[in-house]
Order: sequence, then C-alpha cells, then structure tokens
Amino acid sequence: MEWLNYHHLYYFWMVAKEGSIAAAAERLRLAKATLSAQVRALESALGQALFERQGRRLVLTEAGRIALHHADEVFATGRRLVDEVRSRGKQVRLIVGVADVLPKPIVRRLLDPALHISPPARLVCREDRPVEDFIAELAAHMVDVVLSDAPLVPSARTAAHAHLLGECGTTLFIARSILGGLRRGFPRSLQRAAWLLPGASSGLRLGLERWMSDHAIAPHVVGEFDDSALLNTFGQDGAGVFAGPTVIADDICRRYDVAVVGEVPEIRQRFYAITQQRRLAHPAVRAICEAARRDLFA
Repeated sequence: MEWLNYHHLYYFWMVAKEGSIAAAAERLRLAKATLSAQVRALESALGQALFERQGRRLVLTEAGRIALHHADEVFATGRRLVDEVRSRGKQVRLIVGVADVLPKPIVRRLLDPALHISPPARLVCREDRPVEDFIAELAAHMVDVVLSDAPLVPSARTAAHAHLLGECGTTLFIARSILGGLRRGFPRSLQRAAWLLPGASSGLRLGLERWMSDHAIAPHVVGEFDDSALLNTFGQDGAGVFAGPTVIADDICRRYDVAVVGEVPEIRQRFYAITQQRRLAHPAVRAICEAARRDLFA
C-alpha cells in the first residue's frame, strides 16, 4: 500500500489556498524553491499535475481540484481530532448559521440536544447573513453547521453535505381573537382571510402557493416576511393567517397565543443540517441530528 506524504499534501494545500508559491512560501516561512519541490513531489506521487500556469497565475487542474477537496477534509478532520481530544471534559463550542425562514420554536427544539451532551456545548447562533454565505463559511470553519429548510442546489459550487433531519406537514394559525368561523368550511373559508406569507425564496412559500392554486384560493396578502419571528409576531397581533410546521403546532399556539385554523399535511416542510463533511464529526451536531430523527420527527 502506498502512503501519502501529508507534509507534501499540506504544502500543496497552502499553495492552493494562498493562490501562489510566493504567497504560500511567505506564509510558511519557507524558500520558494523548497515549497515548489514539495509540490512537485506530491504530483510525482499522484502521477498527475495539480497546477497549471495561466500567465502569472497558478490554476488548479481537475486533479488539483480533486486533491484540494480531499485535503480540505483531511485537515478539517485533523483539527476536529485535536479539538475533540483537547476539549474532553471541557465545554465545546458550536457555531450555527440559522436560516431566517426557520420558525424559532423549531430551531430551539433542534438545538436543545446540544445543551445536553457531556459536556454541554456552548451555542453561538448567527442569523446575520443569507444561508448561501453561511454555507460558503463552512469550508473556512467559520461555522460548524447550517440549519435550513432547503438542501443544497445541484449547481452549488461547494463540498458541503445536507443531512435531512426530518419532515412534517403544515398547520395554519390565526389570532384567537379573530378566529371566528374560519374553521367551518376550511379551506374555502380562507378565501376572505388576510394572509401573512414567508419570503418568496422559502420552500414553504412555494408549497402554500401551489396549495392555494389547487383550492382556488386567491389570497389577500397583507405581508411577506423573510424573518419567521417577525411574521409570527404579526400573526400574534391578528394581522392574518400564517403557516408553521405541524410538529410544533402546540408550541406555536402557546408561544403566540394563536389558534389552529386547519392542517395541510400535503404541504411538506423539510429541515436540514448542512455540514462541510458527509461524516458528522462534531459531537453536538451528531446529537442534534440523532435527536431530530429519533424524537422530533419520529
């Protein structure tokens, strides 16, 4: 069996990340000739050129892109190894990127298992940018996991992996004070109702629009929201009908003092944990995924 020289792989990885031999040599405090020789040694061992020169720039070949993908995983695993061994008996940190469209009660339920591992994780939750930006930050280890209502699109130029946590139907809610007779004749009764809809990019929005079309409902839309918490607050104040995951319907009713108008099991909502690697290395991420599948979406 041929063994890979990980020093050579590391030097190649640094050149690919820095974009040039000169920049990587300065970062590593090595002579450019030494670094070039290390990269050539890896190319010789693999039997493939990893870079090609285009003008003054070094560009990865197809073999180089494959090698870089695996190098990212190798060194990410190495960092995880060090972090996990050093942190045994200590608190571990979990940085989570959360899609704005996810209802806060379900995010709370999804993340709760991370607080009950031993030792409990220290959560750092961020919602300050689009999901696409969070996914790009996975490779740079700026976030550990991204929670989203959609998997990666096939055209996404990323090595990330979407892990399905589970799925459920949809429930429609309205403030108790204006529930009136909306339950009678559901769903035709919603023809005269005001609606609060999630943003246009939300998977739930697409499902709601298809369902309305199938039932000949022409919605009177009074608001559209990318932020689910703001949408639910408007719903709590009686601005209109809004939708949420059936699996947390009781929680939504208690938290926002609203009532169920009706259930729409055919509008499926799916929830994903997106990580850089297919294997779940972070103990808190493993706990989140296992609990979601075993308990929340069982």
